[in-house]
Amino acid sequence: MRLMKTLSVTELTFAIKSLLEPQFRGLSVQGEISNFKMQTSGHLYFSLKDAGAQISAVLFKGNAASLPRMPKEGDQVIASGELSIYAPRGGYQIVIRELQFIGLGELLMKLHQLKERLEARGWFAKETKKALPKLPQRIGVVTSPTGAVIQDILQVLARRFRGFHVVLNPVKVQGDGAAAEIAQAIDDFNRYDLADVLIVGRGGGSIEDLWAFNEEVVAKAIFESKIPIISAVGHETDFTIADWVADVRAPTPSAAAEIAIAEKTNLLKFLRDTRTNLEQRVRQQVGDIRQRLSMVQKHPLFASPHTIVEPKAQALDAMEEGILVAMRAKIQKERAALQSFERQLALLEPTRKIGEWKALLKGYSDRTGAAMKHLIGLKKDRLQRIADHLQSINPRSLLKKGYSILFAKNENSIILSTKEITPHQTVRALLHDGEILATVDEIR
Repeated sequence: MRLMKTLSVTELTFAIKSLLEPQFRGLSVQGEISNFKMQTSGHLYFSLKDAGAQISAVLFKGNAASLPRMPKEGDQVIASGELSIYAPRGGYQIVIRELQFIGLGELLMKLHQLKERLEARGWFAKETKKALPKLPQRIGVVTSPTGAVIQDILQVLARRFRGFHVVLNPVKVQGDGAAAEIAQAIDDFNRYDLADVLIVGRGGGSIEDLWAFNEEVVAKAIFESKIPIISAVGHETDFTIADWVADVRAPTPSAAAEIAIAEKTNLLKFLRDTRTNLEQRVRQQVGDIRQRLSMVQKHPLFASPHTIVEPKAQALDAMEEGILVAMRAKIQKERAALQSFERQLALLEPTRKIGEWKALLKGYSDRTGAAMKHLIGLKKDRLQRIADHLQSINPRSLLKKGYSILFAKNENSIILSTKEITPHQTVRALLHDGEILATVDEIR
């Protein structure tokens, strides 16, 4: 039996390290990034995985500095480097020297093709752009509720103006289903008329992060929107299909908020300038009037008040005399008219007319009284006939003719048939002048 040498853990680990590492230098591995973590040192740690397995990977700060962008969960990449055994944990990992993102070329080609197709439809034409409202009261925002975009927009609007409403329709701005949510939010704003102008956007990122705004469904919703739309996607250097289709493109979300209220800003500036000009003109006119008043006060006519008051007093006396003459003439004319009316009244003899009308009214009153008496008599006769008829059909009247009505002893139900009675049953018989109790001996 062959005896095996006993190794320490360190010896075994370094033996494996010396065997494996030389065999796997200069390797390239394709996979998906997961468990991504960036240390404060700047080194990047993550796993590369596919459908069947995963392997740990590290990208040191020096190599990470040359990346076009920071990796993220779900990125498909090709990692080039070497295999390394990390002795303290007894695990193996890939030390990555270069990291290449795959699929970017396909996205750029897809973006270029969609841009050409929509441009051929006329969706980018200036003639299709809608003018922004001058004084929007309702500003709609389509973006993530947790990102910095909505906070930037609210800060700009709150700093500038009051008296308007911001309506947020929260959506995902990247990942599966983001494009459909953005398009649906734009459609909802239009269907329910919730805003005067819309801001659609998100913060910066890679082309993959911004891809939802390059989808045709979003472009279609923007193009068909009746509400003017300001696109604010990414940073100033980022361009998406949404930017080209929108009515106005803003370089940042904050700039979008500025654009939405730009007309109101200009109007307020115009009002302030107008107020300043009016105040200056009023001050100038007041100064001119004061100067003219000072000149008038120095006129010789005002040196002696009598030169102004005396002519006015004389004119007032003349006016008073004219009024008295006119009043006398008016009184004389009215007195003559009154005398004429008195003569006409005497000719009409109103006392005689009043007597005739009284006699006529008395005849009407006598005839009306007779007619009422006759009508009341007819009504009384008819009422007596109805009372007699009711009395004749009153059941108690029939009882006076020898009839009676049977009731169950302790009930008020009338017995209408012999089938409702049993032998030896006690019944009540109602007569015209009282009741009797009887016992049934036989039923025939």
